[in-house]
Amino acid sequence: MARARVKAREESVFAERFAVFAECLLTGVWIAVASLGVVTCPAAFAAAARHLRRRTGHRGGGLREFAADLRAALRGGWAVGLVGWVLAGLAWVDVQAVRAGLPGGPLMGAVGLFALTGLAVAGLRAAAVWAPGERWRPLLAAAGRRTVRDPAGSFLLVGGAVLVVCSALLVVPLAVPVLGAVAAAAVAVEERYRRR
Repeated sequence: MARARVKAREESVFAERFAVFAECLLTGVWIAVASLGVVTCPAAFAAAARHLRRRTGHRGGGLREFAADLRAALRGGWAVGLVGWVLAGLAWVDVQAVRAGLPGGPLMGAVGLFALTGLAVAGLRAAAVWAPGERWRPLLAAAGRRTVRDPAGSFLLVGGAVLVVCSALLVVPLAVPVLGAVAAAAVAVEERYRRR
């Protein structure tokens, strides 16, 4: 009898963990669809992170709640997305300067890519703690501080981004569900930082 209870408990833990993994993959698809507007990427990640926090907290949630969170996150998130794409464009110009062989190009290219990576991590961390009614500017400022103070968590998010790129290089459709895993990693990193 005790053995049956232990086995049932192990199966329920496995089922719960698999359900979270499946939810991450589904959320990745939602992020990809919501990011088709290009400047909607931060809002999509914010809505996804909130959805995953609800699911791991056993508070339900679904596509309807995700869509409502996406609309709320877009109020200020579209400007963050626009600035992000402008910064990505500047990084591309920086890389072109390196390739052209301009003096000081390699140093400026390295600094530019390092800064862009840091800003992307701060954006993911801000999206991971976003809630309706929050303003993006204070969220990004606090996320920037956490990015510097918690290098281990920041490197985990960089690794998640590298995983998305590698997935896209190997099998393009695989990059879509992996986006949900990156959102889950951002939520986990922020939860870990909060408990420190």
